Amino acid sequence: MARITVVTSHPPLSHGGHLVIAQALERALGEAGHDAALLYTPEAGFGTMASAYWSTWRTDPSRAHGGRSVDQVITLRFPSYAVRHPRQVCWLNHRMREYYDVWEQFHAALSWRNQLKERARRRVVHTVDRQLLTRNVDRVFAQSKTIQARLLRWGGIAAEVLYPPPPQRAYRCDGYGDFLFVVSRLTHLKRIGLVVDALAHPDAAGVRCLIAGDGEEQPALRARIDELGLGGRVSLLGRLPEAAVLEHLARCRAVCFPPLREDYGFVTSEAFASRKAVITCSDSGGPAELVESGVNGLVTAPTAPALAAAIRTVMGDVALAERYGTAGADVAGRLTWEETVSRLVLV
Repeated sequence: MARITVVTSHPPLSHGGHLVIAQALERALGEAGHDAALLYTPEAGFGTMASAYWSTWRTDPSRAHGGRSVDQVITLRFPSYAVRHPRQVCWLNHRMREYYDVWEQFHAALSWRNQLKERARRRVVHTVDRQLLTRNVDRVFAQSKTIQARLLRWGGIAAEVLYPPPPQRAYRCDGYGDFLFVVSRLTHLKRIGLVVDALAHPDAAGVRCLIAGDGEEQPALRARIDELGLGGRVSLLGRLPEAAVLEHLARCRAVCFPPLREDYGFVTSEAFASRKAVITCSDSGGPAELVESGVNGLVTAPTAPALAAAIRTVMGDVALAERYGTAGADVAGRLTWEETVSRLVLV
C-alpha cells in the first residue's frame, strides 16, 4: 500500500472531464488498497501563467495527507506537473491548448500588440513545459494518441498511451429510445453547433435530440435552434446531475460527440459502457480513436451534411444501433481501472 497524491489544476466554477477523471483515479487507487488523496492546484490562465506555475512548483503534495510523507505523485492537467516529488508519474490530459494545437486560431483573433505578447508567452510555456515533463517527471503517459502526438510534435516528448476507463458509475442500457443524446460542456471546441446544423439538414429530418450541459455557447445555441425552427425536437437541458445523465445514456438510441481535436473525451467510453453507439468526426481526436466506424459507431467528415447522414443511419435503424452499442460495450469492458492503476503506480 502506498500513500499517493493525485494532483490536477481546477478552473473555478467548472466541472469538466479532467476533474471527473481525477476523482475516478483517486477512487480507483483507494479501491486498489492505496491511501490516495486529491490535491487541486491553480490553473495557468492568461495573465496568471507565471504565478500558477510558481504556486504549483512550491506546492507540497503532503498537504493532501495532512502533512504525512507521500510515496508517489500522479499529475494530470497543466500545470500540475510542476509540483515537485522524487517519484512522479504524469498521466497527461492536456497542456494549455491555446499555446499548442489551437494556437493558429487563438493567435489570429488577437490584436497585433497581443500577438507579440502571446508569442513571447508561448515560447516561455513551451520551454517550461518541456523542462518539467522531461526533468521533473519520472514517466509520462498520454490519455490518448492525440495527446501523445502533441507531446512529440511540440517538445519531442515520448509518452505511452493509457486510455482512461469510464468513471465508476452505474451504467446500464434500458433499450434504444427515439432520441439522440449529446452531453458536453457547451464550448466552441465541443462543436455542439455542428450537431444543431446537422439536425436542420433534410437527412436528419424528424430526429429528436436532447443536449445536456452548460457553458458559454448556450445562448448562441439556443438562438440557433430557434433560428432553424428546431425547438420542437431539439432541447437544451442544461447541466444534469449524474443520475439523470446515466438515465439518458441508458434510454437514448445513440450518442453524438463531434468535438474538435478532443484530448480524450470520456463521453465516448461512458456511452459504450451504456451499450450505445457513438457518432463522431474524423478530426475529433480521442473519440475518433475509440470509435471504429461501422463497428461501434460512425466516424464522419466534420460537416453538417455528413453528420446528418450518419445520424440518419443510426437513428433510422434500431437493430444497427443495438449492434454498434454491443460492440462499444466490448471496448469499454477492456478499459479497466485495475490495469490503469497497475501502470500508473511505481511503488
